[in-house]
Amino acid sequence: MNIHEYQAKALLKGFGAPVAEGVAIFSADEAEAAAKSLPGPLYVVKSQIHAGGRGKGKFKELGPDAKGGVRLAFSIDEAKAHAAEMLGNTLVTKQTGEAGKQVNRLYIEDGADIERELYLSILVDRTVGQVAFVVSTEGGMDIEAVAEETPEKIITVAIDPEAGVTAADLAKLNGALELTGEAAADGEKLFPILYKAFVEKDMALLEVNPLIVMKDGRLRVLDAKVSFDNNALFRHDDIVALRDLTEEDAKEIEASKYDLAYVALDGNIGCMVNGAGLAMATMDIIKLYGQEPANFLDVGGGATKEKVTAAFKIITADPAVKGILVNIFGGIMKCDVIAEGVVAAVKEVGLKVPLVVRLEGTNVALGKKIINESGLDVIAADDLDDAAQKIVNAVKGS
Repeated sequence: MNIHEYQAKALLKGFGAPVAEGVAIFSADEAEAAAKSLPGPLYVVKSQIHAGGRGKGKFKELGPDAKGGVRLAFSIDEAKAHAAEMLGNTLVTKQTGEAGKQVNRLYIEDGADIERELYLSILVDRTVGQVAFVVSTEGGMDIEAVAEETPEKIITVAIDPEAGVTAADLAKLNGALELTGEAAADGEKLFPILYKAFVEKDMALLEVNPLIVMKDGRLRVLDAKVSFDNNALFRHDDIVALRDLTEEDAKEIEASKYDLAYVALDGNIGCMVNGAGLAMATMDIIKLYGQEPANFLDVGGGATKEKVTAAFKIITADPAVKGILVNIFGGIMKCDVIAEGVVAAVKEVGLKVPLVVRLEGTNVALGKKIINESGLDVIAADDLDDAAQKIVNAVKGS
């Protein structure tokens, strides 16, 4: 689960991290009071959407010369003007795709005198099985570009979960970020704070880009991106309360109600698979034969007929879907349960696009019998390669 920048900063501030004063607003009428409550005279007006690259983004409704989704204001009147222009319009960034995201809330923040911009993130480094800091002196840039062009400038420091952030870790981080004096002292306080927040709140990612050294030599968290492990949300009601459903795909919201692992994609072949690895392989082989998957959907190993029915209905609700591939390898999941769910869903919502079903594993004979006797216009497949070719050909033929 993702949250907005202003929510992430409030969370980190609660742990003791240094952040600027700021106010979230939801209408242009609130901009004046928000700006007046800040020290000024420089204000930063930031679009709050779940996507990066806001500063370089463009608003669909405004001309090509209009400013992006993060703007400086040198007066209260200018902050008000920015707010009026940004709210309600659609911001397109590298991460939103061409559709963009509507800006429904802004964050007006006190400005900062920046000396240097740094990069810092915390994530789970699966190569060592530990939480790790990833830092670079090249802050304010896309970390992907830094990794490609100057990978030697990215330093990873893994943290021993039993020891926590040690003095040796702090020395490595300060050295990697070239921090000295007051900035180094601030770093020695900040890094353990961020690690504690990451662990206690079950974060999946904590990214500060940029972490700045101000002209007075102090550190400040200038931007913050935080996402959480969905599997741990049951113990964080305060985090769940921050969820902004307007930033999520409606199909993904519906899928979450049934505990389905669903991610909407841009293709035209809907996929229903059990197991994340098999789902990825299914998506790959669809691409191999020249089409694009419309979604990632893992119904899991313990799915019920009702859960499968819900999954099928979510797929068919996507107008971009021109064909559906059901690919089940039954281990814990039983093929007859999948078959019953597919039949129930088709009878309820109808079938307007080609459907290919490949079943193998537990109760496969019963599953195939249910499909064959259902009267549905289903294309049977013997294996994954056969299934992929058949659904791709069916979509091309339609």
